[in-house]
Amino acid sequence: MFVKALRVGLGQLIIFIDFLTRPGKKQRPAAAQAQVETAAKGLTLYQFHACPFCVKTRRTLRRLNVPVALRDAKNNEQHRQTLLEQGGKIKVPCLRIEENGQTTWMYESKVIIAYLDQRFAAV
Repeated sequence: MFVKALRVGLGQLIIFIDFLTRPGKKQRPAAAQAQVETAAKGLTLYQFHACPFCVKTRRTLRRLNVPVALRDAKNNEQHRQTLLEQGGKIKVPCLRIEENGQTTWMYESKVIIAYLDQRFAAV
């Protein structure tokens, strides 16, 4: 019970620190931002709200100003089941990428962040 309380407290602390130190959104011309929003329609991030690796990934999304659908795989049983059945495992963060009729499930925050930087930083 003590460990669970500690975990919840640390999770809330992580969220609070993220809120205080949140990066600003990248400013783009309207046409470029519209292009980013169109490209991001095929992206979905499966995450736990207080997971430090998920926070790190969400901070990158905010910094790059990429609007991605967020799915809570901890508190929403349907999203958790989708992550398990289609992604293959319950591990977060997980970026679901739908492109050209194919779906890719990308795990590991470092890999996801590298993908997002490569795809959206120059736009």
